[in-house]
Amino acid sequence: MSVRFTEKEYKNFGKCLFMENGSAVLGVTIDRGPRVIYFALEGKENVMLEDLDRKFTLDTGDYGTWYNCGGHRLWVAPEFVPETYSPDNDKVTYEINGSTVTFTPPATPFGKQLSIELTLDDTEPVARLTHSIRNVSSESAEYAAWSITGLCPGGVLKVPMCTRKSGFLPNRVISLWDYSSVNDPRFKLTDTEARLRQDRHIKGAFKAGFNNEDGFAAYGVNEQIFVKTFGEYEFVKYPDYSCNFETYTNDAFLECEVIGEMRSYAPGEAAVISECWKLLDNPGDSEPDLDKVRAAIGK
Repeated sequence: MSVRFTEKEYKNFGKCLFMENGSAVLGVTIDRGPRVIYFALEGKENVMLEDLDRKFTLDTGDYGTWYNCGGHRLWVAPEFVPETYSPDNDKVTYEINGSTVTFTPPATPFGKQLSIELTLDDTEPVARLTHSIRNVSSESAEYAAWSITGLCPGGVLKVPMCTRKSGFLPNRVISLWDYSSVNDPRFKLTDTEARLRQDRHIKGAFKAGFNNEDGFAAYGVNEQIFVKTFGEYEFVKYPDYSCNFETYTNDAFLECEVIGEMRSYAPGEAAVISECWKLLDNPGDSEPDLDKVRAAIGK
């Protein structure tokens, strides 16, 4: 079956473009954002966060109010107000080319043109995304592309830790934020993996970053395992003490975040990061087993 496209209203997110291939359903907001607001195996529940009550907002003064909405989004790193939280409340244009759709919102007031190119496989529950942040100002600007996937509550994330032998040199980077307690009951660290559990009953936030050299992470929820794969870790400058992967959780959702190289981009130049998503069927909602995930994605 080839990919079928349908534009329709979805809940209170306005018009969305839905993509279906018989094994998975994917939906992207086009009245604002864009947000990949829906991704699920056919017949299963959505694994993306849906902020129906708009609980997560930020006032950026003269620029307006930024709304999380949920799902997957593209941001500019490092995290600063107001630029990172530049409101994306206007309509999104999109162009379909075969099984690929390019979503383009208006340029930001800070001289950045964001876009997300998304391809749904013709038959498999696999999506490929290319994110671009082009410097459309008249001056060079230092920044990084930052893709953030907001996932629904109730699941467990597994992140492989680097096991590369490095002799006298370190092989692991772990960044923690000032609100991240090392004793947080949701977080567990071993020599081979980090585990972060989303818990509706713990209100405080937790965030951690890693040098994810294996290039993937897996979140189990709603009888599916959402696997996010991305490019190899490079020895370049990343934000947040050189982390290419970060995760954040609170009492409502969990995020998987990929960050690209931070450097100066000349006018007309773009920061680009790519990733691939795959959904695995997971009856019984067992926690992701990283060895089984590796086998499923060929890592």
